[in-house]
Amino acid sequence: MKTMTVALVLAAASLAACSKDKAKTAKTVPTDPTPGPVGTVKKPPVVDQDQQVTPSLAIAPDILAACGIKAITTANPTFDTDQDELTADDRQILDQIATCLTTGPLKGKTVSLIGRADPRGTEEYNLGLGSRRAHSVQQYLSRLGVGAPQLAVTTRGALDATGSDESTWKADRRVDVQLQQTLPPETMN
Repeated sequence: MKTMTVALVLAAASLAACSKDKAKTAKTVPTDPTPGPVGTVKKPPVVDQDQQVTPSLAIAPDILAACGIKAITTANPTFDTDQDELTADDRQILDQIATCLTTGPLKGKTVSLIGRADPRGTEEYNLGLGSRRAHSVQQYLSRLGVGAPQLAVTTRGALDATGSDESTWKADRRVDVQLQQTLPPETMN
């Protein structure tokens, strides 16, 4: 009987210790206090139509037309392998996009920033690299006055990569900038 009592006490103490450890390691997820747009957000359009305008940016045709942006042609590849720094050409185009989003024809519109990578590396690494690239663009546009609600950042990593060698992988290393479309609330049914 004494042995059974000791075993029960040890089991109860063990359970209490485990629950305390779990409480210490529990993580909380912060909630975003800003409400999202009314309506359902449509999936970004297929990126095949985006035009490469700088070494690291592909811009949707509707943004190019609305903002009057012309492509900067260079012989340089897109983002260097494993890099997320913007070039001077990238910043020049992003300056025009920021003006268009803050005071121009697309004032108040939301754009998707989709980071991409070539297929080398693990899926996790490539998704992270695509995210860092998209966040580089977001941070630059934010410094130019484009508000956070206007910038939807996402990554596709190498999920849509089409390259098969260095000469074609460079086109996979980019950030796509696309006008985000929302459906009116009455079409949600």
